[in-house]
Amino acid sequence: MRLFSSVIAATLAAAPLVQARAQDAHATVTVGTATAKRGERAYGVIAVPAGSDSALTIRVAVVNGMRPGPVVALVSGIHGTEYTSIVALTKIIERIDPATLTGTVIIVPLVNVASFEQMVPHINPIDRKGVSGFPGDANGTQSLRAVAMLAEQVIKPADIVVDLHGGDLDEDLRPYAYWTRTGDRKLDAASHTLALAFGLDMIIVRDIDLTNPASSRGLSGYALSLGKTTLVAEAGRAGIVTAEETAALVNGCLSMLASLHMIDRKVSQAPVVTWVGKDQRLRADSGGMFYASAKRGSMVKKGAKVGSITDYVGRPQGDVLSPQDGVVTFIRPVPSLSKGATMVTVLQVYGATPPPWMKP
Repeated sequence: MRLFSSVIAATLAAAPLVQARAQDAHATVTVGTATAKRGERAYGVIAVPAGSDSALTIRVAVVNGMRPGPVVALVSGIHGTEYTSIVALTKIIERIDPATLTGTVIIVPLVNVASFEQMVPHINPIDRKGVSGFPGDANGTQSLRAVAMLAEQVIKPADIVVDLHGGDLDEDLRPYAYWTRTGDRKLDAASHTLALAFGLDMIIVRDIDLTNPASSRGLSGYALSLGKTTLVAEAGRAGIVTAEETAALVNGCLSMLASLHMIDRKVSQAPVVTWVGKDQRLRADSGGMFYASAKRGSMVKKGAKVGSITDYVGRPQGDVLSPQDGVVTFIRPVPSLSKGATMVTVLQVYGATPPPWMKP
């Protein structure tokens, strides 16, 4: 009788633990070939199979905390020559300790591998497409197949999606984050909190209409269409990787995780935030050589000279003038110019308070 009572007592004592494990939907997390149990860090790949063109291997890391909590996806390298964001995510993997983490972090530093390896900005040189068109197409070209697997294995399982970018080879960019608003107060408030917690001192306000399919073709818009809290942040420029700009993205991600109570760290919100929006881009009418005269982050007036163009033997073709009053968020740092190429982007400055959401 005493043995029988002991068995019953042990069974009853273990019941809450068994029930807790059964209720923990993320006791084990698998992304591609990376599988991490609670308190583990795992590395693996998302294998995009060959189709009309070649196969693709996307590296992934999963950090699964000891305690249940939010699932956060950190993604960069949609544009493979935005190096700072890619380097930042490779560094952050080891900065997150699974033993002290609450929740789960999925990290994908480089999606557009061919762009990175072949040094081709903006597009995937395999199929000459951008890595967009979410939710992708399993039967499409490499970019669309990669998007389909990213959507299923990384974006859908996440509660929060952070999409990191930076100045591409042809962009001298001033660091900033985006607050993308949908008109959904709860979703917009959550994204607002993340944008501030990331700690960059300039935030671009972008209003989208999720009933318009074009708004959800990119990674962040797609995540928002699924109801995910979403943040986009950018730092880095012109193929240069600096310690300062890399640290801005690493520390921003860690600060954001702290704001979600996933790690024990101070939230590093910028003391003063400048809100900007309503961007206007100037694009080239034809090929030529571009020479910037304005600097990234500089304030300009409408009609002010921000650059000039010559032909291929140095003959002046005209000045490039600012399309509006505002701040130069990025300007072309290289002479190479083709028809349709962006020369400069200028945004209106809202100051300390952004305007109310307005449906596009």
